[in-house]
Amino acid sequence: AWWKEERGERIFVDFNQTARDRTIASAYSVRPFPHAPVSAPLRWDEIDDAEPRDFDIRTLPVRYAELGDVHADMDQEAFRLDGLLELADRDEKER
Repeated sequence: AWWKEERGERIFVDFNQTARDRTIASAYSVRPFPHAPVSAPLRWDEIDDAEPRDFDIRTLPVRYAELGDVHADMDQEAFRLDGLLELADRDEKER
């Protein structure tokens, strides 16, 4: 069911979000471009120097073999979203 209210406990997977003009991609998904970039999770210390062209279908298997899944333990820590929600509200009001 498309509408949240109609689907109950079922999970809706919107596969259309992986289309070319969409901005969402799950971790380790190959993007539909000629050089086959891959949506790669990063460590915090990589963010400043990360370049999207460095993460593609050829480089990700090597990266994964060396580092493993860098987000494997992400549910071990909990964080508050208050700051992010405030930022989103401010952004919405400025539009």
